[in-house]
Amino acid sequence: MKRKDFLKSISFAGVAAALPAGQTALAASTGKKQLRNLATGGPICTLIPSETAGPFPLDLTANTFYFRQDVRENKPGVQLNLKLKIFGLENCLPVPNVRVNIWHCDKDGLYSGYSQSGNQGQAGLTYLRGYQIADANGEVTFTTIFPGWYTGRICHIHFQVYVSPVYAAISQLTFPLALKNALYADNPTLYTKGADPLTFNTDNIFSDGYEYQLATLTPNNDTGGYDAYLEVAIQGAGVSALAELEPQTGGQFTLGQNFPNPYSGETTVPFKLNNAANVKLRLFDLQGKMLAEMTQDNLGVGEHQFVVNTRELGIPVGTYAYQLDVENQYGAFHSSKLMTAANPAH
Repeated sequence: MKRKDFLKSISFAGVAAALPAGQTALAASTGKKQLRNLATGGPICTLIPSETAGPFPLDLTANTFYFRQDVRENKPGVQLNLKLKIFGLENCLPVPNVRVNIWHCDKDGLYSGYSQSGNQGQAGLTYLRGYQIADANGEVTFTTIFPGWYTGRICHIHFQVYVSPVYAAISQLTFPLALKNALYADNPTLYTKGADPLTFNTDNIFSDGYEYQLATLTPNNDTGGYDAYLEVAIQGAGVSALAELEPQTGGQFTLGQNFPNPYSGETTVPFKLNNAANVKLRLFDLQGKMLAEMTQDNLGVGEHQFVVNTRELGIPVGTYAYQLDVENQYGAFHSSKLMTAANPAH
């Protein structure tokens, strides 16, 4: 399968990473409270506010070019490692295998993909846009640059949690004012426009509230950049709710979550066929490169599985997207999920 066809019709897919160090200290220093459920120790979920996709959105749904963790391309700026953790509102459990898109302006306030007044010369460009797939912990991470600002808008990042063709949560995030402007001040040759003049109250998006859209921002000594983190609650009940939102498979099969997940070397991918078919399982890395392929032909109706042993396949233990391709007398059908490494390499 060519890379352009990978995940063409996927509604779910992810990336694993650890909680940015210093989050608690940053929350205290900025006055942002990390509310916790006293009974479970987990976050108290509040539905992420819905916001406009803005004047410069691009539909990434069927374009696997944007399936990437590093969205910088050649754009200069302070490195930002952005993590989003997705929860289901009803039970506040992590939501795996949903696709998360991000897009934002560059250090000078310009967006890729458009050429118009105030954003000239950017048509056909693709920088600072991409998507990843939530892992078993409901987390995605992106490597990008810290965005600049432009007239009328405070510094922000757009994101979309794409759950299915019938539901997607679209919102925006921003950063603590003092820390953000300190970053600009510390890098004057990059951020030549200087401090962001807007406050939350004067921004036309966040003036009605920003508490649940304020990401943490902490220095990363290893990269010389920063880490950012935000918890995002969407409609549904975490893992259990997603069964009703399974990608379109033409009613030909059901793809299960691998088990164990996270895994440490060997894992099993279950699936159920409703009609006899030839089946392929393909493993892809998080940049969309196919690493392995397994086949089972002439399978009958019922429960089946692939046993995936990374050592036998000659690939390291890692976090991978897996796609099941089913071909029978009714056509070709696909569905994808994510398998998460128990101890992903950093």
